[in-house]
Amino acid sequence: MRTEITPGQTSDYLGFDLVMVDNLPRPSVLLADRGYDADKIRDGMEARNFLPVIPMRKSRKKRIGVDRSLYRLRNLVERCFNKLKNARRVATRYDKTAESFLGFIDITSIRLWLRHLST
Repeated sequence: MRTEITPGQTSDYLGFDLVMVDNLPRPSVLLADRGYDADKIRDGMEARNFLPVIPMRKSRKKRIGVDRSLYRLRNLVERCFNKLKNARRVATRYDKTAESFLGFIDITSIRLWLRHLST
């Protein structure tokens, strides 16, 4: 899992390049919400041989279909964010610096992963 912090006013697709560097294992599918529906992202994923499963924005002129059975798996990602936000420090962002906030997200992620392994 890779985490990066962007300013609050930054659009989702502008922070996309930060987390999709080449030193991670290659996924076969990219599950994302409408915020990532940009031709640049779709072309980049197809060039890397990923299947982009992104619903199109309502304003998109070129209609693109999405595999609904794969997109339903995105619920797992949303539930992971929900579990991360159960940590009060993550939900309210008490930390003053980005490094300490990101560190606590990593600690919380490890805690969730260990809890998942023990079940």
